[in-house]
Amino acid sequence: MFAKAGEIAGAIWTALNENGALSAKDLKKAAKAKSEKDLYLGLGWLLREDKLNVEGDEKEPVFSLK
Repeated sequence: MFAKAGEIAGAIWTALNENGALSAKDLKKAAKAKSEKDLYLGLGWLLREDKLNVEGDEKEPVFSLK
């Protein structure tokens, strides 16, 4: 599970680096996450490392790199 979280976090970071700020829906597509659970697993990793900005609201968060 640890390796999977790191892999997904890397894909998310790459997607945000290439595309700029993205909504959760667009980020899931760009990072090719299989499910929302996987997406939020990777987001949690990056948030813990203080690598993300989160804007918007709970229904439609928008993520970007710090």
